[in-house]
Amino acid sequence: MVKNKTIFVLIGSASQNSANQNIIDNLAKLMQVNFHFMVCPDLKTLPHFDPELSSSNPPEQIIELRNKIEKADGIIICTPEYIFSIPSGLKNVIEWCIATTVFSNKPTGLITASASGEKAHEELQLIMKTAMAKFSIETTLLIQGVKGKVNEQGQITDKNTLENLTKFANAFCTLVDNN
Repeated sequence: MVKNKTIFVLIGSASQNSANQNIIDNLAKLMQVNFHFMVCPDLKTLPHFDPELSSSNPPEQIIELRNKIEKADGIIICTPEYIFSIPSGLKNVIEWCIATTVFSNKPTGLITASASGEKAHEELQLIMKTAMAKFSIETTLLIQGVKGKVNEQGQITDKNTLENLTKFANAFCTLVDNN
């Protein structure tokens, strides 16, 4: 079993106190014995992707972000669906990293927590497969109707969601441990 591994977390929601943040908070509690979660600060503060700067002269903020991803033992992305897609802030982060190998063979967990989320979940998996991230069906999780499954205190109130999140946590732990 892994001990004291660092997991870098990207939360796609642009909202403060989002259901996605609540899902990550619950996941961090489930995994706290083995993992330290480092959540990426507000995605809204990152510069817009510029392909001309990406390879040769990326902004310092982007260099720091890439280094954190590269040094992490694993990555978890938790995102809502915005207009049948992943949010632009999350896509922006991934675009800044595509010209590098920071996601290549990196143990990755993908969670889409939204009203529906199907299209964003498919898109996220396709994008991260293209980025050569290492994930499996067991380290992906679609949580539909998330707002009805998390209370105002951020606790998961739906038994099936909690069970599925626990299965996801166990599979992700195994993925990181076997890397």
